[in-house]
Amino acid sequence: MENNTNTTNTKSRTILKLLIGFLAGICVASTVIALLFFGFGNFTLVNKDAYKVQSEFYDEYKDLAYVDMAVDNMFYLDKESDDQVDAACKAVVDSLGDKYSAYMNHDEYESFKTSSLGSYSGVGITFSANDDGDYVVISVTKGAPADKIGIEPGDILLKVDGKYYDDQDLFASKIRGDKGTTVKLTYSRDGKTNTVSLVRDKINQVSVEHKVLEDGTGYIAVSQFIDLTAEDFDKALKDLESKGCKKLILDLRDNGGGLVDESVDIADQFIESGIITYTEDKNGESEKFEAKPGATKMETVVLVNENSASASEILAGALKDNGYKLVGTKTFGKGIIQSTIELEDGSAIKLTIAQYFTPDGHTVHKKGIKPDYEVKNKGDKDAQLEKAESLLK
Repeated sequence: MENNTNTTNTKSRTILKLLIGFLAGICVASTVIALLFFGFGNFTLVNKDAYKVQSEFYDEYKDLAYVDMAVDNMFYLDKESDDQVDAACKAVVDSLGDKYSAYMNHDEYESFKTSSLGSYSGVGITFSANDDGDYVVISVTKGAPADKIGIEPGDILLKVDGKYYDDQDLFASKIRGDKGTTVKLTYSRDGKTNTVSLVRDKINQVSVEHKVLEDGTGYIAVSQFIDLTAEDFDKALKDLESKGCKKLILDLRDNGGGLVDESVDIADQFIESGIITYTEDKNGESEKFEAKPGATKMETVVLVNENSASASEILAGALKDNGYKLVGTKTFGKGIIQSTIELEDGSAIKLTIAQYFTPDGHTVHKKGIKPDYEVKNKGDKDAQLEKAESLLK
């Protein structure tokens, strides 16, 4: 997951002009402008409340209307109207100063949706922006082009085909592309910059892997939360139980997050009752996600690291507050939730709408979750896994 019907130019321009004309015709005290947009004898009656809303809207955005008309009438070159509309929409969202909110045009949104469906064409990288705005690689799909060329979690992505993009979703969409095409990625590691060429390939995302360890302990690794992750997890859990496993290691290391509902559904497999997580929006309104009766009896330890982010932190936080032990390093610290609103022309707005909390009310954003047992891996030795195994003996 590279973090993850075309509208015609005429349609976009028509919509913009109708909006500008409607606002100008109603709100600008100029008979000439009113007649320009509505014609002689054509008037639209609106009630007082509607007029007030329209007036306030125009007062706020009249400069944008004038800028658009000036560009359209005076700029010495013809400009693509779709580009202008996209740029204006991006600017509005960018002005929020939130690196997780974004406007996506039709093509960018289609690419974004693909990353949640289990397969796409790209290089096999999941990344997220850190507090400094750097694009940090969270995980690399095994066997994918990025894996074969040596890109690793922790690498910082700088450019795609020689260009830097300050929009995370646009950056991701530029990495993805048709199978067999080439993309150049510039990234840094330990202060050294590298540029590599990768041939895009079809990436089949397997988000859940499981096995039985030598001592009979069950092991499930969840690499991300995409469509059907919770269903695949349920199958893995039942398979381990059928093989007689009484103990489980749940590995959330290098899990960059994904679909919140999938994460909550997995947490529900471990929590008999009570709150899994809850959110609060700008108005202080809260939404609670509660567990349903029925949970596994397997004694479980959870593995996390600095690349466990977002939805994986929801799961880790819920389990920690319900008595499960966490082993590893402090998690990434992304404790906010985005919602995507699809627009009529196939574009979309992704907005941060709420902050989430663990069942005991702990915040995660910019803080992360501290494990019960802080263990760092060194070299090829998986000390974190060994510690988890020792806790289950």
